[in-house]
Amino acid sequence: MSDFIQSAKQSISKQTAAIESLLPQLDDNFTKACQLCLACTGRVVVTGMGKSGHIGNKIAATLASTGTPAFFVHPGEASHGDLGMIQPNDVVIALSDSGETGELVSIIPLLKRMNVPMISITRKSSCTLAENANAALATGISEEACPLNLAPTSSTTASLVLGDALAIALLEARGFTAEDFAFSHPGGSLGRKLLTRVRDLMHQGDELPVVDINMKAPQALSSMSQKRFGITGVVDAEGKLVGVFTVGDLLRVVEKGTDIAAVNIGDIMTPGGQTISPDALAVEALKQMEGKITALFVCLGDKKPVGIIHLHDVLQAGIG
Repeated sequence: MSDFIQSAKQSISKQTAAIESLLPQLDDNFTKACQLCLACTGRVVVTGMGKSGHIGNKIAATLASTGTPAFFVHPGEASHGDLGMIQPNDVVIALSDSGETGELVSIIPLLKRMNVPMISITRKSSCTLAENANAALATGISEEACPLNLAPTSSTTASLVLGDALAIALLEARGFTAEDFAFSHPGGSLGRKLLTRVRDLMHQGDELPVVDINMKAPQALSSMSQKRFGITGVVDAEGKLVGVFTVGDLLRVVEKGTDIAAVNIGDIMTPGGQTISPDALAVEALKQMEGKITALFVCLGDKKPVGIIHLHDVLQAGIG
């Protein structure tokens, strides 16, 4: 009976070794590839046949989502009309393990005629594709993870990692930010986390639970109850947040036997209070609240509260 776990371990070990072998092979060709992509005023066109094509599709998607406009063109279709999708101001990334794939080799003269720079990703640099490339990237893979040394495994993994390395190097060179990333990922939880800000979810105006520091405690508690947040902010004469009072504070005051009717809210409040900027990401508010408190007062630089955001607001927005 097959030892599935042992087989998996051998496959992963071989592919891990393939990735590690890429490090010493990075040279001026990688720098040149990055420079070509950065100087490109059109699109980065990725192409490849078979398994290399599948890897190329993913590389194109990663480039496009990290600030480098890119798309995939099937080389078989390129020779039958789709070559028109490639323009003189583009850059082509061609993937082929052997570097001799007929569909790719056949379009080399056309790329040269259009003066379109080509970056190759192949197993070795002594092949037709690499020898005609402006920047030749080699994986240097000597053995596939497949025990028959036939199925593309280590070679495709190495090509994918090399393509990802190119995308990340370009991302850093462009100064691409998390907000830039969000604009190309507006859907789903990722987009919500990166695009939703505190100001989009906070309660303000009449919903804001705030009382004056000199207000009698019973009145303050009545106001807090009406707002239904379980907390009220306490502000001074200038409207600056100086403390908070919560249901938990009320229980502690009652346990001490304090005559609530005889004191001002400022006498029994908790000084300070955690705040956040309206421009902060909602996910930052979640991190600040999680496991500790359930609400944050939203303040400007002058400590004057302009809103409040509750843990439930963030979770209901799908951020968590």
